[in-house]
Amino acid sequence: MKVYLKKDVKTLGFTGEIVKVGDGYARNFLIPQGIALEVTDANEHFYKGRTQVIENRKEALATETSMFAQKISEMKLQIKKKMHDDGKLYGTVNALDIVHLLGEKGIHVGKSQVIFGSPIKTKGTFEVTIKLTSRLTPTLILNVLAE
Repeated sequence: MKVYLKKDVKTLGFTGEIVKVGDGYARNFLIPQGIALEVTDANEHFYKGRTQVIENRKEALATETSMFAQKISEMKLQIKKKMHDDGKLYGTVNALDIVHLLGEKGIHVGKSQVIFGSPIKTKGTFEVTIKLTSRLTPTLILNVLAE
C-alpha cells in the first residue's frame, strides 16, 4: 500500500514522501496514529504535487540551516563554573548552560538539541554537538574555566 507521510518516521521516510508499506502496518498503525494518509490512484496526483511543494520548502530551509550550522561549528564558547581545588566542578555543565551561552550569541536552540559525548564534570576543553536536523549536527568547542 502507498502512503503519504505526514510526519517523519525514522525507519521509513520523511514528511511529504510517498512510500510503500505493508497493508497491516498502514491500516493498524500509521493511519490511526495520524502519521500517514492512504494514497489511492485517484488522489496520487494531488499528493505528488504536495510532495514537490514540500521538497522546495525543504531545500530553502536546508540552505538556511546549513549556514546556521556553519556558524555554530566555528564557535568557541567559554563558561565559568565553581570548582574544587583539584579542577572538578561542583555540579556539571548541562544543556541549559549551553542554550543560554548560544542565546547570548543570537542562536536559539532547545535544550533537547544539545548533545554531550559524556558529562562535563571537570575544567578543560570539550566538544558539544548541536542537533539541528537528523542529518545536520555541528560541533562547537566549549572551554570550562574556574569562576
